Amino acid sequence: MIILLPPFRDNAELTDHLELLDMPTNSWDGKIAFLDRDGVINIGSDNYINSPDEVILLPNVGLCIGKLRRNGYRICIVTNQSPVGRGLWDHDNLHKIHQRMIKLLHDEDKDAILDLILYSPYSPWEMAWARKPNPGMLEAGRQIIDNANSNINNFKIFYGDNWKNRPDESNSVMVGDRDVDQLAAENYGIKFFRCNPNIGLFDVIDSILG
Repeated sequence: MIILLPPFRDNAELTDHLELLDMPTNSWDGKIAFLDRDGVINIGSDNYINSPDEVILLPNVGLCIGKLRRNGYRICIVTNQSPVGRGLWDHDNLHKIHQRMIKLLHDEDKDAILDLILYSPYSPWEMAWARKPNPGMLEAGRQIIDNANSNINNFKIFYGDNWKNRPDESNSVMVGDRDVDQLAAENYGIKFFRCNPNIGLFDVIDSILG
């Protein structure tokens, strides 16, 4: 049975106000690129990425994220991070890992901004709605980004059948390197691009932008 456990947001409460930076084009028509992390942005590991020093970006990923934003996409990271739930390390350590990733991306391309980072700290056996292949992180990401300009804190996020007035996602995309990413995209109803985990986002950027 799937349990409605919500995602977590990097270094913030889930429904805290999100301050979105201006797009390079100064306009946004609602497109979001939902990106998995390991194998898409950074080199993954069977033993997890356990510290900031272990963050190694995949080739040209900063340039690719910058290109996505210059083509009108907001960027939302959606990553399963069960080491938190397994007790291997805590939320603060994960934040430090993400801070290192953010710096490396920005060093590569000033437009490589991550608008929102969501993660699922739950172990697979918890059957959480927020853990891919379930679509909870994508559902929350859309609503948080859409709410960012409303100046409303602690708004209600809807999941599954309780989210009635869903926006058109025909121009949004999901990028991942594993079956769970593809299933999350399918369960959310969004176009999916699978990348080679040794190449990452650069592997599919031309296909996304057409």
